[in-house]
Amino acid sequence: MIETIVLDIGETLTRDDRYWATWADWLGIPRHTISALVGAAVVQGHDNSQALHLVRPGINIDAEYAAREAAGRGEQLDETDLYPDVRPTLAGLQALGVRVVIAGNQTTKAGVMLRALDLPADHIAMSADWGVAKPNPEFFTRVLDVAQAAPVNTLYVGDHPANDIFPAAAAGLRTAHLRRGPLGHWWADDPQVRAAADWSIDSLTDLLTLVAR
Repeated sequence: MIETIVLDIGETLTRDDRYWATWADWLGIPRHTISALVGAAVVQGHDNSQALHLVRPGINIDAEYAAREAAGRGEQLDETDLYPDVRPTLAGLQALGVRVVIAGNQTTKAGVMLRALDLPADHIAMSADWGVAKPNPEFFTRVLDVAQAAPVNTLYVGDHPANDIFPAAAAGLRTAHLRRGPLGHWWADDPQVRAAADWSIDSLTDLLTLVAR
């Protein structure tokens, strides 16, 4: 029985359109160029941040992030960045008695903005707040601390095989791979991803059916 569902953030709850568009604008390149390079990184199995290194070899992403913030062109997140199935699914899960946790590789600022949206969630945690990021096993130890359920009763949902599905499964959690975003679509039918994931879903609303079984 699934008692707690833990959800990734980028391309699980939120669209990355604005994120990559603002990086393209900051680096002075066409937005379609960064999109294409993200796709190239994804199909080669790299983290999508590799796209920034392809645009500007040797880039210090943390330093550029700080410069963007200082220039007033930093990270933004609001209701328009949410996928439409997020609120109804999270509320539906809580109505079914499932504990809902949001935990992903995000900045402290992203956590502040996400909490301000007042989502139907019992706990929201950012990797920056924990000081450890996926796929580090310690991240999933922290996930289980806030899940308040045994690993076998905890389901981690995400789009990223290397950051979400494989390490969560290695930690003993149940996993659901979401066909969403570049990573989710490209790797959805990969045999290793299919073997590692307990479920493959096309929408967060599929979780309601899964829990109700």
